[in-house]
Amino acid sequence: MYLCPMFIKPKLAIQDFDYLLPDEKIAYTPAANRADSKLLVWDQAIIAESKYASIAEFIPSNATLLFNNSKVIAARILFDKINIENQDALKSSSTIEIFCLEPTEKYTPIVLAMQATQKVEWNCLVGGAKKWKEDILTKKVQINNEAILFTAKKIKNEEGKFVIEFSWDHASLTFSEILNAIGNIPLPPYIQRKASEEDKDRYQTTYAIEEGSVAAPTAGLHFSKAVFETLSNKNINQKYLTLHVGAGTFMPVKSDTIDAHNMHAEFIEVDNSLIQFFANNNSPIIAVGTTSLRSIESTYWMGVKIFLYKNKFGNNISNSDLHLGQWEAYELASQNVSVTDAMNALLNWLKENNCNKLIAKTQLMVTPGYTFKICDALITNFHQPKSTLLLIIAAITGEKWKTVYQHALENDYRFLSYGDGSLFWIHNR
Repeated sequence: MYLCPMFIKPKLAIQDFDYLLPDEKIAYTPAANRADSKLLVWDQAIIAESKYASIAEFIPSNATLLFNNSKVIAARILFDKINIENQDALKSSSTIEIFCLEPTEKYTPIVLAMQATQKVEWNCLVGGAKKWKEDILTKKVQINNEAILFTAKKIKNEEGKFVIEFSWDHASLTFSEILNAIGNIPLPPYIQRKASEEDKDRYQTTYAIEEGSVAAPTAGLHFSKAVFETLSNKNINQKYLTLHVGAGTFMPVKSDTIDAHNMHAEFIEVDNSLIQFFANNNSPIIAVGTTSLRSIESTYWMGVKIFLYKNKFGNNISNSDLHLGQWEAYELASQNVSVTDAMNALLNWLKENNCNKLIAKTQLMVTPGYTFKICDALITNFHQPKSTLLLIIAAITGEKWKTVYQHALENDYRFLSYGDGSLFWIHNR
């Protein structure tokens, strides 16, 4: 809608964001206790090393931590498939795995899909798809002492992803209840083992509420009840938003340069009260996790779009217009819209449309050269080489990310989802 100045996408070589990650440095299981994980603190340089149990010591009073309260769903559904060579002989049995990625458009936002009854449609990956010859798979399950027939029907296949219609013969059971009964927690793809009972607890934050993620917002895994108490005792505020983490978070950058990478889109949900807080806030805002950071920054840019579009198009702005493309933040950067103006424009639009929260999709890709608008710091884990998550660290630290990661490798920090983490203070605002 709004024509932005000519923008040239960054042609950063992904090879410049590579490092050697030995297998023994990857955390395949969680620490004995959440807050036992190590914490590295960076402010232009490494200034401290501690544990998450003591994180409040490195955060000023009256600062605000922003947490992603999305809950990991049991997105992996297994069907036992029996292949019969003839009427009398059993040839073999095998398993087909359906991995629910996100609901189809008519079942979004995701809360509609999770609360759907009798049937729902999802975009899925299918393991063992070649074994799935017929249209429908069936599975008999016991839920609340009732026998339920659950089915999966292939609707279409597009670029390796399947649209699957799930249905079940019970009038009141929701898809959420079905998944909780028959699904499996989707551990990161590099963890080549079945999810255990421990994973059901530990691959979930203690504050997870909003169902919809297929991967955990892992920076929050370290925050135990005791850690929250230390934050409250120091008058460090805690606020929540939602970004439903998609499987794309594990997608490696396969292109030689960043400009050719297609960033995955994810839904964010931000309450009006939080947007109002952004409009008036003067204290440090710390994002717990890259998902929180992307949500906070995306909210600003969506407000910028409304602020600019209002002058050109009046009230003719739809929810789909708020969708933040991969490079739009960079295109809009020259407009110099204040945080207060952007947030107030967004609040006015939400009020006009009788919405008590912002629900929109973001593809925001944070790379070196990005100017942060709301976030003052980031709490995060140590990320995979050549990943979009590592690019966020480089956007904060510049080339110094290499020194930080090398220090972590040499000092027995544990990497990736179940690993240790860092607190990075942001100065390029």
